[in-house]
Amino acid sequence: MASGSAPEPNGEAADRRRKLGRSDAFGPELDLAIDLAHQAGRIQMEHYERLEQIQAKGPRDVVTEVDHLCEGLVMRAVQERFPSDDFYAEEIGEVAALGSAKSGRVWIVDPLDGTINYANGIPFFCISIALVAEGRPVVGVVYDPTRDETFAGAIDGPSLRNGAPVKVADKELLEDVVATLAVGGRGTVRKRREALKAIRAHRSMGSAALTLAYVACGRFDVYAQGAGLSAWDVAAAGLIAERAGATVTSLDGGPWFDLAYPAKKWSCLAASPRHHATILAMLK
Repeated sequence: MASGSAPEPNGEAADRRRKLGRSDAFGPELDLAIDLAHQAGRIQMEHYERLEQIQAKGPRDVVTEVDHLCEGLVMRAVQERFPSDDFYAEEIGEVAALGSAKSGRVWIVDPLDGTINYANGIPFFCISIALVAEGRPVVGVVYDPTRDETFAGAIDGPSLRNGAPVKVADKELLEDVVATLAVGGRGTVRKRREALKAIRAHRSMGSAALTLAYVACGRFDVYAQGAGLSAWDVAAAGLIAERAGATVTSLDGGPWFDLAYPAKKWSCLAASPRHHATILAMLK
């Protein structure tokens, strides 16, 4: 059991959580992440289409009271169970030390990924919770409360959807691929146009974490997004996609996860090993 771990919870709820995720090295952390994701999901559904506060926090982004409620829920629970760990979430915007002793571990949370969807009554949103240790994600949970789907993975286990193993799709032909290609900027317009001609369909869903989780289970074949992402967008789902067999990199072919990257400057490309290099060459 990891340092600072509390005993595993008992009861039917705990049994359900254990069935949803598997890890020998990070079992208590994975259990906690799944439990908190479900609690946050209940908050999201209680307020869904009944919001009282929607505030603009940028030219193309909003924040709701649900973002803050879910973030506070997770932060308090992490502080109680793992007081030496740090916490990094979208609304806090920086690493916050929860205890006086640093463990070298940080929880990275997007309390409501797809806030614009949520605020507009579009049922495609989730909560994303990841634990990073020694500079890499080791636990990831993405929960979609509208479908009651729990995507979970750990560095030492498989990726699961509601307890069943999932694998990235491995379509033989590039022309059969369904992708999200959220890339732009100087020099990329032509490349994106050529990539769109080569694949079957493009869909933009409005939640990076949930779309990446869909790559893990084969609903999407490719997820590509240029600068505009942050650690909380990809930490959990990137690990889940990777453990499901996807090749995951930045859009320039480098590491997909590095906490030295500044917020809103991250990029990500996740695809099957068969097609990753081809898509990377098209967009790089």
